[in-house]
Amino acid sequence: MKRRLLVTVSGIIIWASWAQAEDSMPFPLTPPPIDAASWVLMDATTGQILTAGNPDEERNPASLTKLMTGYVVDRAIDQNKISRDDKVTIGKDAWGAGNPVFKGSSLMFLKPGDQVTVRDLMRGVIIDSGNDACVALADHVAGSESSFVTMMNSYVQKLGLSHTHFETVHGLDAPGQHTTARDLAVLSRAIISGEPDFYAMYGEKSLTWNGITQNNRNGLLWDQNLHVDGLKTGHTESAGFNIIASNVVGRHRLIAVIMGGKSPKGREDQARKLLVWGQNSFDTVQLFHAGKKIGSENVWYGNPHKVDVGTTQDIYLSLPRTEVANVMAKYVIDRKDLEAPLKAGEQIGEIQVTDKDKQLASYPLYALQAVEEAGIITRISDYVKQKL
Repeated sequence: MKRRLLVTVSGIIIWASWAQAEDSMPFPLTPPPIDAASWVLMDATTGQILTAGNPDEERNPASLTKLMTGYVVDRAIDQNKISRDDKVTIGKDAWGAGNPVFKGSSLMFLKPGDQVTVRDLMRGVIIDSGNDACVALADHVAGSESSFVTMMNSYVQKLGLSHTHFETVHGLDAPGQHTTARDLAVLSRAIISGEPDFYAMYGEKSLTWNGITQNNRNGLLWDQNLHVDGLKTGHTESAGFNIIASNVVGRHRLIAVIMGGKSPKGREDQARKLLVWGQNSFDTVQLFHAGKKIGSENVWYGNPHKVDVGTTQDIYLSLPRTEVANVMAKYVIDRKDLEAPLKAGEQIGEIQVTDKDKQLASYPLYALQAVEEAGIITRISDYVKQKL
């Protein structure tokens, strides 16, 4: 194997999780104390967990369920099964006054026979946390609530949410319905990386419908110093007070999940502590660019004799600001000699990222161009050189 010193990094990041023990950072940082049943702080660009407490404890999601409801609707739009401008006729099952399940719960205040666009119903789900809007969308997308719940759990599997199961489209208490802070962070990341106009709804502060104005229950949207632009709150007696908040400072985006908070203000205070600590302590910076050369290697029997090596995707890593200057990267070729032919995109080794001799992450190293086999004279010459 051949090792090459690559670069001293002055900034870094990628989809990566720490190789150390689960939920522990490989750096001596002290997170703030959090008063909640479970929590997670995630770097949205990389998916790295920066700090967590009981992240895999299965709990009642309450209205955080609506994140998956919205995600399924957005996927149906992407797949051209429905459109944002579809007019949905509101059925009696989506009528707050006519459905006893909705008594005392959050509503958009739809009426049977109303014609409402998918776009407006989505705003009702996100801003008003309208249980009636959830049912109306489920009927439109899947024909029934039960069929829509099946779709929700299908996306649970696709997203790898290993501790999540849904029984309702709105999050009101139901036996067997559960999720975790970690799974909700993963789902939130998927929503944020989806359609920008869809995610923008999570930052809207109010909605007026049928003459009724309701404010978004995510009070952190009003904190001008925090730069929060989503996502959702939830509460039932069994769930406690839940919140997922995402903020972005420059290009550094974080996701904070609080489950089982003590009060509406309490959940906001805990999420704020996580976001402030994360923004002050970490940075998310690019290490490598997709298709950009990070080195050049000799190729025996090849035409040409050299091949550029690098990555086929952008590579990032979230690091404590105090550690960035200590991080170095090197690549390792996984064979004694490179010989033609080589395919473009063929993996030939790995990139190793270290901090003071502690390996943080590794990524595949690829040949960035194809190298064809050279003519007979060059091959004979290379054979002689190799034997010398």
